[in-house]
Amino acid sequence: MNASTPQLPATTRTFAQRLSSTRRGARLARLLAVGQVRAWPVSPAVTERAERIVAELAANAAIHGRVQGRDFRLALSFEEARGILRIEVADTRSEKLPVLGPAPGPDSESGRGLLLVAALADRWGTDPRRPVGKTVWAELDSPQSSAG
Repeated sequence: MNASTPQLPATTRTFAQRLSSTRRGARLARLLAVGQVRAWPVSPAVTERAERIVAELAANAAIHGRVQGRDFRLALSFEEARGILRIEVADTRSEKLPVLGPAPGPDSESGRGLLLVAALADRWGTDPRRPVGKTVWAELDSPQSSAG
């Protein structure tokens, strides 16, 4: 008889919500994301980083990715085995891809959002969304020892 070590099934927790492409929708995205991530075994430091990333990506979707009458989509997933929290914000503007440019001047009132996302995320990028649009995503590594 061959004995094997029992393996726990890989658990991926998910959350998705469509929200109006407005400032109110962006604010609600941040609040929903924080509530959801706090319910998962993710460290408070990762939750705080996720809150800031969702706030920036949702604001960008509502301001720059807005198409009249179209919502944006927030999706979160947490792979417990790998300790990776993934944030995705999708909108319907495929012609406006986010570009990480040089830092804006000290008096500039905009242009820092993607710099903040790049600084807070362990990885980030964009993917085309079919049939139209784009998804901007960010991944955060969550240390296993601090989850719980």
